[in-house]
Amino acid sequence: MARMTMIQSIRSAMDVAMGRDENVVVFGEDVGFFGGVFRCTQGLQEKYGSQRCFDAPISETGIIGAAVGMAVYGIRPCVEIQFADYVYPGFDQIASEAARIRYRSNNDFTVPMVVRMPTGGGIFGGQTHSQSPEALFAHISGIKTVIPSNPYDAKGLLIASIEDEDPVMFLEPKRLYNGPFDGHHDRPVTPWSKHELGEVPEDHYTVPLGKAAVRREGADVTMLVYGTMVYVAEAAAEETGIDAEIIDLRTLLPLDMETIEESVKKTGRCVIVHEATRTCGYGAELAAIVAENCFYHLEAPVIRVTGYDTPYPHAHEWDYFPGPKRVGDALKKVMEAA
Repeated sequence: MARMTMIQSIRSAMDVAMGRDENVVVFGEDVGFFGGVFRCTQGLQEKYGSQRCFDAPISETGIIGAAVGMAVYGIRPCVEIQFADYVYPGFDQIASEAARIRYRSNNDFTVPMVVRMPTGGGIFGGQTHSQSPEALFAHISGIKTVIPSNPYDAKGLLIASIEDEDPVMFLEPKRLYNGPFDGHHDRPVTPWSKHELGEVPEDHYTVPLGKAAVRREGADVTMLVYGTMVYVAEAAAEETGIDAEIIDLRTLLPLDMETIEESVKKTGRCVIVHEATRTCGYGAELAAIVAENCFYHLEAPVIRVTGYDTPYPHAHEWDYFPGPKRVGDALKKVMEAA
């Protein structure tokens, strides 16, 4: 089986999808000749031509609006927003058009489109290249929100998203593009070529939307994580010696309620970790879900470890980033609670 970085697996997913269905098109800022700022689309224009992989004007409103129109007419656009931070000008098109057309047309029309965007920090991108807006998308009825944590899942989830009949927001943790990152910024990063989840089939396969993965089995506490925080959670569990069960959500909507409930009811404790700001972050929804569905099984209050309610700092990035120490302290705290 081939070894791929997440960049390569995402490119492979688009390549496979475009090869199987001539209605799949890829476009966005600099994604054609240049191959994208992170090179996720490199070579696709050369292989499929400029009618199916092309550059768009620097207008997120235009990119998403055009994708909505194409999707309604049966094309399957997979568009790239260069950074998740840039998606806001196109937010009205997502919330008011893409998410609503199936409902407002009484199921006569669907919008099979994917919006890819690099998300999160850890690369010293500062306040306008490090945001994690996943909770905003999860709040909107009618769209699906996906965040892979490794190359194998990234390819399978992206193909599933492209083949889905509804709009999917596909957020790619850019700190994971070239290797898993455990939050220890002063240590060398293990490349995906040396990680088991870097093994990626070259042909077509899918990872189902709405199904979480148990990355680490444990009996003491459930950790609900996604994206980069999967590896931070693993590091915190190892360093504290706490027998944590780590659930990689993979998709925020649809959410795998069954796996979450089964784990929390087993462990009786829950720690939620995400990089986005704390207030109204997706962790608040997860905490409410756990409290509503697992209350009588909980041995301690649910704890959240998140980014802070401030723009993402440049100079103090590692104070903001939820690293193994902060996560480890939360694990200790939840285990000490009566």
